Amino acid sequence: MSGTLLVVNLIVAIALMIALILIPKLNPAISLVIASIYMGVSCGLGFVTSIDTIASGFGNMMASIGLPIGFGVILGQLMSDTGAAKVIAKTIVHSVPNKFVLYAVAIAGFILAIPVFFDVTFIILIPIGIAVAKEVNKPLAYVVGALTIGDGIAQTLVPPTPNPLAAADLLHFNLGTMVIMGLIIGAIATVVSVFIYTKIHDTGFFKPEKDMNPNAELFSEEKELESDKQPSFLVSFLPILIPVVCILTGTGADAIYDETPMVAQFLGNKIIAILLGTLCSYLIGYKYLGRDKVEASAGEALKQAGIVLLITGAGGSFGSIISATDIGNALVTTLSINSGSVIKVLFLAYFIGCIFRIAQGSGTVAGITAMTIMATIAPSVSIHPVYIALAALAALAGGISVGHVNDSGFWVVSNLSGFTVTGGLKTYTVAQIIMSISIMILTLLFALVLPGAIG
Repeated sequence: MSGTLLVVNLIVAIALMIALILIPKLNPAISLVIASIYMGVSCGLGFVTSIDTIASGFGNMMASIGLPIGFGVILGQLMSDTGAAKVIAKTIVHSVPNKFVLYAVAIAGFILAIPVFFDVTFIILIPIGIAVAKEVNKPLAYVVGALTIGDGIAQTLVPPTPNPLAAADLLHFNLGTMVIMGLIIGAIATVVSVFIYTKIHDTGFFKPEKDMNPNAELFSEEKELESDKQPSFLVSFLPILIPVVCILTGTGADAIYDETPMVAQFLGNKIIAILLGTLCSYLIGYKYLGRDKVEASAGEALKQAGIVLLITGAGGSFGSIISATDIGNALVTTLSINSGSVIKVLFLAYFIGCIFRIAQGSGTVAGITAMTIMATIAPSVSIHPVYIALAALAALAGGISVGHVNDSGFWVVSNLSGFTVTGGLKTYTVAQIIMSISIMILTLLFALVLPGAIG
């Protein structure tokens, strides 16, 4: 089959996937599988081979990251329910002068969103944010934007959240590289984005009389727990710190030793690293919640994990199909991408993520699909693994580019903040656009600093 026809089939498959999500409102996982069947059959794989490839792709993805995602969700839920997340947030926010408090709010969101889903992190932090806004005499729009930026960037770039965790497997590079790049670029992008967002709102961009819902009932900051009922800051932080240290230990040992020591291999394995963090959160939960409530908390977490696992696995299915069609070489030829075209690769990754994000709303689907397509291109271009990690960052940046009314996060932020639709667009949507562009620019800068990026 000609390369042009393969590219046309891919475009049709993407259009079909988006249409199934938007019109009959099918679950994204179902839409991904249907699009995968179309792609396989239309490209000559046949029905039986297509189904077998879809099943093996799902299985391979789950074998690789199914357990880490499940453990990570439990870790985040336990941090939320024990109060550890709120302890971290309050400690960070109240440790800086008022003029830096918006950056502290964003950093608190960034740290908490590493193990905790976006919606849950925002729900935890919005009562604190409302109190902070009153304390520093700033409109709530400032704090909501800072929360959205810190929360969204960490959720997008730093494992063990699903998309960055899947990135290393989809594009075949070291997870430690994703952790390092996600933390560095994410931290810088958070500060830059808050600065730009603040300057925009300093112009009077947000109009409370039009953009606030006068009938909204806002959260009030919850009362402090008794001193003997909440973990300390250090204890609260351990479930986040342990997996990061373990993963980086494995990555560092790979770089230092010709033959990586067994202990470093064991600790650096993503399943073990996140398992240890989860066990730590269990120990905290036993002390501050009790055994029964810990069990209930973990059970609730697994309800949330189900849909994430299904979508991520279906993304693996789609990846296996397009890999089997050898469309990577076709895309490289059609788009005139060669071994020196790193910048082209990054822009393509970003553009694909943007299309999916704007069209169907889900950042998870947008990021996974963009990286899945890029996984077929990267080997054909023969670029350095660091550039492949940057391609993942570009795809993820595109996947959070424009969150609007078809994005569940938009409604969570708008409703809990007491904003109208226009208020949500001026805060959540503007914040997401700024952080998406900031991440992409930083990714391009990192690529340009490294040799061989221009083409």
